[in-house]
Amino acid sequence: MLLWLTLALLWSTTCWAGQIYGLGGGQYFSTTPDYDNDITGIRVSVGSVLGLIKSIQLRHGSFWSERHGAEGGKTQEFLLRPGEHIIAILGSYKGYLRYLVVYTDQGRSAAFGREEGNSFTAFPDQPWRVLTGIFGHHKLLGITSIGFQWDDPREELTTVRTPTLSYAEK
Repeated sequence: MLLWLTLALLWSTTCWAGQIYGLGGGQYFSTTPDYDNDITGIRVSVGSVLGLIKSIQLRHGSFWSERHGAEGGKTQEFLLRPGEHIIAILGSYKGYLRYLVVYTDQGRSAAFGREEGNSFTAFPDQPWRVLTGIFGHHKLLGITSIGFQWDDPREELTTVRTPTLSYAEK
């Protein structure tokens, strides 16, 4: 029984609360959740030579946050529909963040970069929670680690959804 409890505690800690993915190092960054507006978009810049994720921004309402990370790269943007929320993230890192896929509660997804290195999956501890912020570290070439903040959405949800990801969805 004690072994099961320990494993359950370890599993819940590594999947949800405060987990950071990547090797880290460099300057710390964190977005401040906008408690008046949900996230309405994500913007990611990917380097063309090494394929590193260089920087990331979140949009709350109609305003973009500060860009976190390094200069340069090709920028891709994924805008959410009204009432849509990010409910899970898949990614990989190898020295630097290389790949991110965001999944929404409306069955849409967007991929940034290319998969290489150590894979991870992040999602909230409760099915009604959504992405409200990100944090991590960056250096001169790009993002070295990333973590995710999950909380209740600001808008009232019309349906309850359960995030389910399979390896085939990547």
